[in-house]
Amino acid sequence: MRKASFFLKCHKNNSLLLLLLSLLIVPLCPAQQNWPSQPIRIIVTFTPGGAPDTLARILSEKLQTTLGVSITVENKPGAGGNIGADYVAKSKSDGYTLLLGTVGTQTINPYLYTKIPYNAEKDFTPIAFLAATPNLLVVNNQVPVKTIEELITYAKSKPSELTFGSSGSGTSIHLSGELFKVMAGVEMTHIPYKGRASSIPDLIGGRITMIFDNMPSAIPLVREGSIRAIAVTSLKRSPAAPEIPTISESGLEGFNATSWFALLGPANLPKPILDKLNLETNRVLDTPEIKERLLKLGLETNTGSPDQLNVLIKEESKKWSEVVKKSGAKAE
Repeated sequence: MRKASFFLKCHKNNSLLLLLLSLLIVPLCPAQQNWPSQPIRIIVTFTPGGAPDTLARILSEKLQTTLGVSITVENKPGAGGNIGADYVAKSKSDGYTLLLGTVGTQTINPYLYTKIPYNAEKDFTPIAFLAATPNLLVVNNQVPVKTIEELITYAKSKPSELTFGSSGSGTSIHLSGELFKVMAGVEMTHIPYKGRASSIPDLIGGRITMIFDNMPSAIPLVREGSIRAIAVTSLKRSPAAPEIPTISESGLEGFNATSWFALLGPANLPKPILDKLNLETNRVLDTPEIKERLLKLGLETNTGSPDQLNVLIKEESKKWSEVVKKSGAKAE
């Protein structure tokens, strides 16, 4: 009798334990199991034609094949990328609205702007690093300089007369100029535009002196002779234009201002969706065809995990916060 009573007691306890365990193990909801089941949007925070837009369109073209749903690229420019980034930050965390994040939206703007509408650290889920590119320092053809040394001498002979354009305050294009001012000890005036496309006619026409443009955007214009290349902003020469020296090797040792791009989602993106997006994005970037296509544009791919991307964002945030502080740069 005692044995029977003990068995029944243990059986009841086991049943209770199994019930509790079943409540703790939350199964994937149908929406996560079937993801993706509808079109996905990738938000680009700048106007069409620049490096972020080009990269997003190349990625979406291949990613929609592997995921089996259409992927559209939607441009939401303004405020140095803050408008588009904020849109994604406030979107539903279901994997259908993603951000083509940049070094500006994720690591520069929080320090350059007095106030931004999103929290770069808390409002996003890092998904995958996409690519990096050096910026290319290009000048109007009428500017009488061909080297960094000549440019610094020219700038010092005309205090505050030289101007450098950008695709908006807070972009790597803007901060490359601010870093150059600090390291070279020169004064130049920043002219922000509403996107890169608006700045190029003024550069070619001589209304601004120079731009630290993204490599994919600048190289075609250099090749056709519309503008002159002086140096790249990375520590090493770019495979896309190995004949162009770096600013670091040209006299400002240690100068390094690389633009990079990453895929992010709103905060608290479900892990199954995060893992699938990271996996499929890395597969696309590892395709020889895509690697070669992007490299010709000056974009170097580098796959990795969401955690690795998160570490990069933190490291870059520290770096650019110091540049903003030293340069005294402000968002116009």
